Amino acid sequence: MLRPDDHKAFLLLLAAVTILFGWVLLPFFGAVMWGTVIALLFAPLYRRLNAKMGNRPNTAALATLGIIIATVIVPLALIGAALTREALDLYTRIKSGELNIGQFFQQARGAAPSWVEGLLQRFGLTSFDAVQERISSGLLAGSQVIATQAFSVGQTTFDFLVNFFIMLYLLFFLLRDGDKLSARIRDAMPLRPDRRRALTEKFITVTRATVKGGMLVALAQGALGGLIFWVLGIGAPVLWAVVMAFVSLLPGVGAAIVWGPVALYLLATGAIWQGVTLIVFGAVVIGLTDNLLRPYLVGKDTKMPDYVVLISTLGGIASFGLNGFVIGPVIAALFMACWDIYATARKKGEDEAPPAGRRS
Repeated sequence: MLRPDDHKAFLLLLAAVTILFGWVLLPFFGAVMWGTVIALLFAPLYRRLNAKMGNRPNTAALATLGIIIATVIVPLALIGAALTREALDLYTRIKSGELNIGQFFQQARGAAPSWVEGLLQRFGLTSFDAVQERISSGLLAGSQVIATQAFSVGQTTFDFLVNFFIMLYLLFFLLRDGDKLSARIRDAMPLRPDRRRALTEKFITVTRATVKGGMLVALAQGALGGLIFWVLGIGAPVLWAVVMAFVSLLPGVGAAIVWGPVALYLLATGAIWQGVTLIVFGAVVIGLTDNLLRPYLVGKDTKMPDYVVLISTLGGIASFGLNGFVIGPVIAALFMACWDIYATARKKGEDEAPPAGRRS
């Protein structure tokens, strides 16, 4: 057993080497994080395959990895290619003046009924020049960012491939040895067994719930939105599908923020059946997707209020980029779990303490 001085020195050494190891892994943070997240998500599938294959972990891990590549990575790569192509086309059309946002506003305003004009005058919204300029510059800037990233793919291909193969390589071992690794991490945590178990279960639950309930629902809403845009002949359906999927990631912000204004524009410009179809499809099909899928995929496992999920997701994305979509809610969940454990222990200690007059 270590003496007190040795124990403190060892803890300092442990903290130092842990920080240094994290610094070494920092360039591959995204690959490590998403490898861990995907491993947590597909761990139940790996266990079932391993049991059916007669406890052959290497084969089961390879089979699970193949399923992940076929069902997740390849579709995302195809969507990314289509998104880049449509973003480049949108950027070119806006830059050349072929796509005139101001003209669209004037058409919508001219086709609107008189009561809409009166309502706009009442709220002082009769001048659309600033709005037009902001929307045009915003679309141009957004499409330019995507276009610039597309042009720079060749320069960053090597880094992307390195991170991609690190993720796959790590994913294989996390699937195969994940149970043993998680057990060792739990044993190394300097906490009581019940607290270790509570924090570990909270981390796994929130990570899975965030990805399954957040990302899958968002992908479903984005896909449905892109499908109806394509059926109705609205330009750049893949681009709009990605936008709808992104806003659907945020609790309280749904895909209606995208398809709603488009439906109003269609109605205002005389495309009645397209506008009505989009409204009905958006409200009934896209709107109900969240209500039907989220309880099935997540249930009430996270036990976090929607406003906490929203703030932590936005804060995570602002701090860590796309990775923050997972990091933010997980940090928030662990924060709430730690304070809940502390409050419970404190309350239990107060309940067990003898009254002041009866202390010996």
